[in-house]
Amino acid sequence: MIELKTPAEIERMHVTGRFVAEVLTEVGRIADVGVNLLDLEHHVRGMIKRRGAESCYWDYAPSFGEGPFRNVICLSVNDAVLHGLPHDYVLRDGDVLTADIAVSIDGWVADSARTVIVGNAAEEDLRIIRATEEALEAGIAAARPGNRLGDISAAIGAVASDYGYPVNTEFGGHGLGRTMHEDPHVSNKGQAGRGMKLRPGLTLALEPWLARTTDKIVYDPDGWTIRSADGSRTAHSEHTIAITPDAPEVLTRRPAEAA
Repeated sequence: MIELKTPAEIERMHVTGRFVAEVLTEVGRIADVGVNLLDLEHHVRGMIKRRGAESCYWDYAPSFGEGPFRNVICLSVNDAVLHGLPHDYVLRDGDVLTADIAVSIDGWVADSARTVIVGNAAEEDLRIIRATEEALEAGIAAARPGNRLGDISAAIGAVASDYGYPVNTEFGGHGLGRTMHEDPHVSNKGQAGRGMKLRPGLTLALEPWLARTTDKIVYDPDGWTIRSADGSRTAHSEHTIAITPDAPEVLTRRPAEAA
């Protein structure tokens, strides 16, 4: 069932989205050589507690995970791209770090992810991050009333194709609002003009993620962390958006992006 939100409800999601953007900005600021992933996890726990927010990840137990998730942020490094379980790992120079977080404030959810490079950046890592960011912006631009869900998927997939990256379709974007995962599923590859018609009030998390040389994935023994099957490096960009009568509204835009 797809629930369309009112302008007032979208604004409440935007309040949550601003906080999510603040958290990801802070993670990007403090992620540095020598920082432990568990320190990042505990720093974010403190931010959530001080804000009076609620983690959407804590105790989350979907069919694809191994038991309840007992962390408040996903932290994935290098060839890990989704659902990275924070663990005792010290960041090294050149590491690619993806941070993904969803929280609820006063019953309304926002979800966002970004990939950053720790220390010195290799050009090929910058390139794949740039590809996911451009794919995300293309998907957002296609999220207009009268278009169809496939237009978003096709726009995301076209950018990946232009960069020469394969696209996995097992995990993608999704609806959200009162909960973290609502209908519909938003694939990162699809056909324009197909799928449900987009209407004002629809709120979506769009999240292109890519690996350099494969569209296949493997799971870590922890049952959560998803990696590229061939060990190639990855990137992931995600925003929560609302479709409005005039233009798509990004609810989790970080200040540096807006500038």
